[in-house]
Amino acid sequence: MNDKISCVIVDDEPLAREGISNYVREVDFLKLTATCENPLQLLDLLDHSPIDLIFLDIQMPKMNGLDFLKIAQNIPMVIITTAFPSYALEGFQLDVLDYLLKPITFERFFKAARKAKDYHQLLSRPGAADPAMTGKEDYFFIKCGSKYEKIPLEDILYVEGMQNYVNIYTAKGKYLTILSLKSLEENLAEQSFIRVHKSFIVAVSKIDSIEGNEICIRNSKIPISRNYREKVISQVITSRLWDKK
Repeated sequence: MNDKISCVIVDDEPLAREGISNYVREVDFLKLTATCENPLQLLDLLDHSPIDLIFLDIQMPKMNGLDFLKIAQNIPMVIITTAFPSYALEGFQLDVLDYLLKPITFERFFKAARKAKDYHQLLSRPGAADPAMTGKEDYFFIKCGSKYEKIPLEDILYVEGMQNYVNIYTAKGKYLTILSLKSLEENLAEQSFIRVHKSFIVAVSKIDSIEGNEICIRNSKIPISRNYREKVISQVITSRLWDKK
């Protein structure tokens, strides 16, 4: 089947590679393409083979898994597999899809695999999930679980990025979907929405006030980071400020 997700397992322990390989074979939408003992072998493989998903160990000889994520470019989906829970936060900051703690149960593995499947489908069919906001379109659809929700642009208050997910806060409620904040930012009209923080985009017209380094929208307070403050002041306040001359 050509719709299967091609996987690579990267782990220096033979028993760990064998265990995850057996799990992959039990999941009908996964296809094991190769196994590697370290990230250097993976780099060579990525240059020659189409890979959708990497099961990546962290502590390995020659190169640490997290160090690999920091230097690699255009890598596919990544699920961390490790015996060390202390790496979880750093892993998620590097946009990994999930974090599996050894010993890994099949139930937990399958849950992570389903997450990869949902995200893969989202990337494969951008028209069904990514906002295609061109021309006169004033709404888009997102996938929430098994349901597609219509999101009118005028209803959006702000968006919060969370790893490989976003929370879209609207006048009607909050929607969680598998989507990157960067993808959303690229499709939202710049004159109507502005990035104010590495994790937040806000609707300019919905801003009630700005105090210090916080934007107030209804009952929510959204932080403004130092890198975006000048742009926020210029785009949101300066052009619309009524003041005594």
